[in-house]
Amino acid sequence: MSQINEVKNIDTTANPAPLGLCAFGLTTVLLNLHNAGLYPMDTMILAMGIFYGGLAQILVGYMEWKKGNTFGTVAFSSYGFFWLTLVGMIVMPKHNTVDAATEISKAWYLGMWGVFSLGLFFATLKLTKSLRVVFFLVVVLFFLLALANATGNHEIHIIAGIEGILCGLSALYTGMAQVINEVYKKTVLPL
Repeated sequence: MSQINEVKNIDTTANPAPLGLCAFGLTTVLLNLHNAGLYPMDTMILAMGIFYGGLAQILVGYMEWKKGNTFGTVAFSSYGFFWLTLVGMIVMPKHNTVDAATEISKAWYLGMWGVFSLGLFFATLKLTKSLRVVFFLVVVLFFLLALANATGNHEIHIIAGIEGILCGLSALYTGMAQVINEVYKKTVLPL
């Protein structure tokens, strides 16, 4: 009789990963268009960093936690907080809250994010090819940006911007492919 009364907990909530991937992807593309030298740093980038790259990914991290997905929780929450800290590093010195980060401290900051991303990349070896591409490009991006800051080399910064555009587009592709494949109930875009 007790077996009849048991209710199975079936997760019927939507997959939050496409939102997180699109938030990361769009924000990354827009920042790296700046890094590639196409336009100056402005409120568009900072607003994207706070609200879409930052808060949206943190919310996705929480949704992934509710689904029991440790990888999604760690990745989306961490990159959401990355965007918020990056905006803080840009905005806080302008309000005389703290001294601006030095080039070498930015290099360490970006390098540590590269190390963190490398750990997540190894986890993607058990996931889809498209996620492997995204995380490989994230690792390369962070190390290129760290190198550009450590050396003060403007050309490396531009190369990092171009690579970052590819990184962001790969995340956007992966997120949109998940949405499109789910809507069509078949593989339209390979992952």
